[in-house]
Amino acid sequence: MQKLKSTLPNMVIVLGLIAAITSSLLALVYIITKEPIAKVQEMKLNKAISDVVPGLDRFDEYKVKSAIGEDSLTFYKAFNKDGEYIGTAVKSYDNNGFNGYIEIIVGFDENGNVIKDVPLKQGETPGLGAKMGDTESHFITQWFGKNLSSFTPKVKKDGGDVDAITAATISSRAYCRAMDLAYQTYLSQKGGNQ
Repeated sequence: MQKLKSTLPNMVIVLGLIAAITSSLLALVYIITKEPIAKVQEMKLNKAISDVVPGLDRFDEYKVKSAIGEDSLTFYKAFNKDGEYIGTAVKSYDNNGFNGYIEIIVGFDENGNVIKDVPLKQGETPGLGAKMGDTESHFITQWFGKNLSSFTPKVKKDGGDVDAITAATISSRAYCRAMDLAYQTYLSQKGGNQ
């Protein structure tokens, strides 16, 4: 077998073949993993909805135009096994965390009180803003049972009622804005009723 000459056209051909094979393999891996990843994400979301509105048997999903911005939020109107309305989970977000986008889900009861809130996505700094992912932390649990009409969703430094995560004020502010967006949109829908 004769060795190819080391010329520019030969190198371009070889690199082109390597790139074609590699991109084909990546496409194949994407096709194989796309559905299992989507199923895992759906299971994770369903668990989060069940966490923030305990006792639900089923839910109706629908989009609602944000009360504050142009985007829509996703609402999950929850019902127990007897078909009675027990609360609404609202998926909300803020784009201005320390490292950008954060996404949360918050459950409201029929009176507009926070049942529970859970962060879904965040890329905040480990050991600082990422502490919002610790669902047992005071930062998360301080919202439970509160009505945001009387519990101001701003950090105390900004005149609100929220104890910020130590050394993570920007992340805490983003979480507060996401909570306020969820609540204001919930109110605009008169408690999650379409």
